[in-house]
Amino acid sequence: MALAFGVDVGGSGIKGALVDLETGELVHERERIKTPIPATPKAVSLTIGELIKRCEVPDGTPIGVALPAPQRNGAVAFMANLDQSWVGVNVCEEIKKYTGYEVSAVNDADAAGYAEVAYGAAKGHKGVVIVTTLGTGIGSAVVVDGVLVPNTELGHIEIDGRDAEEKAAASVREKKKLSWDKWAKRLQKYYSTLEKLFTPDLFVVGGGVSRHHEKFLPKLSLKTEIKPAQLRNTAGIVGAAILAAKG
Repeated sequence: MALAFGVDVGGSGIKGALVDLETGELVHERERIKTPIPATPKAVSLTIGELIKRCEVPDGTPIGVALPAPQRNGAVAFMANLDQSWVGVNVCEEIKKYTGYEVSAVNDADAAGYAEVAYGAAKGHKGVVIVTTLGTGIGSAVVVDGVLVPNTELGHIEIDGRDAEEKAAASVREKKKLSWDKWAKRLQKYYSTLEKLFTPDLFVVGGGVSRHHEKFLPKLSLKTEIKPAQLRNTAGIVGAAILAAKG
């Protein structure tokens, strides 16, 4: 069995598990440690090291870390959900400095999106696949013929003078108590705009709200096929693991 270890760093919890690279399934239950406060590079790195030890990751196993930040040449470009001292830090070098472990790092939305292409709703699809996560904001991943185009921020596309996620994120539906119909109209505008800009072959919609996909996806009228995500809360771990294994 080919294995890799995936870590998903979030604002409230850092989760990890060994992943079977043949199936994309977790080999054991996810281990979770609360995200330290403040979530500085040193504190988060040490927590990741503790997670690796708890899960008894075998020596030589590829380790991937999904972090909620785009990275340019390995360094954090900007940070939303962790301490701002991450900005400019090389993620892999920092984790190795404090733990001794060699890791690879990726934006968390990219990890989740790539996992859906490798093992989930977009498995076997060729062409341009756009995976979006509807949550507090809107995360995105673009995969073209199996190749990840990293660090897209399609939740920040401007529509009618506003960031798209300010109108269409799942958190906005809850905050404004929008009906599914009213929220679907906002999603229609968002996905129609993406369709016009990218002419994708498939949309995949993730985030916790995708559990209720039957309440809003059928209300959208698009030329592009749109499907709910399949991997849900394991996607970040699985994507980080497979990308680490691919090198």
